[in-house]
Amino acid sequence: QVQLVESGGGLVQPGGSLRLSCLASGSISSIRAMAWYRQAPGKQRALVAAIVSGGGTNYADSVKGRFTISVDNAQNTVYLQMNSLKPEDTAVYYCNADVYTTYMELGNYWGRGTQVTVSS
Repeated sequence: QVQLVESGGGLVQPGGSLRLSCLASGSISSIRAMAWYRQAPGKQRALVAAIVSGGGTNYADSVKGRFTISVDNAQNTVYLQMNSLKPEDTAVYYCNADVYTTYMELGNYWGRGTQVTVSS
């Protein structure tokens, strides 16, 4: 079993910053990729940013230049630094990971999400 636990969400004013963290734990052999998705009320869940084991990154156009994804491989933790936040960034943010387990299986896992609200 693999668990992903997000933290760092909250209420922030427009223009402010937040840093989300996601810790992966459990029967992990290695992590192939980690990503952040978000889902706003009435909308589908969408990719925000992703990072692969080689360090390559991918961002949604709406967050390019404002958000940065990074990973601490030793700690199995992925971060999302969010700057210049806008009200339209309000959503539940979910962590996602492709993980090779100690049972030699590749699985895709989700966290439970953390709420980010951008409002004055």
